[in-house]
Amino acid sequence: MTSMKDRMLAGELYLADDPEIIADLDRAARLTERFNATSADDPDGRLAALRELLGSVGENAWVRPPFHCDYGWQTHLGPRSFVNFNAVFLDVARITIGADVQIGPNVQLLTATHPVEPEPRRAKWEAAKPITIGDNAWLGGGVIVLAGVTVGANTVVGAGAVVTRDLPPDVVAVGNPARPVRALDNAT
Repeated sequence: MTSMKDRMLAGELYLADDPEIIADLDRAARLTERFNATSADDPDGRLAALRELLGSVGENAWVRPPFHCDYGWQTHLGPRSFVNFNAVFLDVARITIGADVQIGPNVQLLTATHPVEPEPRRAKWEAAKPITIGDNAWLGGGVIVLAGVTVGANTVVGAGAVVTRDLPPDVVAVGNPARPVRALDNAT
């Protein structure tokens, strides 16, 4: 029999009240609390807490508190990437953030999904799909990226956009749902 955590990691429906999953949530809650409470006068301590919380943190990457996540170890932050205040990463599935990514304040990366049908939802079944943010992308303030979405390299997502499907590289996308409105020059 497959464990609920194995089902979660495979992107299958699972029940989140499983003791192994609850232990992971509790670990992330403690580490997130520690990260968010670290003094601005202690950047090394803040970075150490972030490295313990997240699955990986690239060189010279930075997250400004407050920061919130479900598990932490499912999030991978590339080198020189920046996450501004009040980010929410529901990392039930893997979140991969490339190199040199800029993430504005109040951005939400939401890998969690729930059944549309009422009975399985009432029974508390849920699932997740991964999110990938390509190198050098910029997510403006308040952007929401939904489960299963990839944002291409160099793409700019305008403030307040809701990204419901993949965005190609090298575009500016805006709106709800986000849609490309122009191509970017592929300059370095």
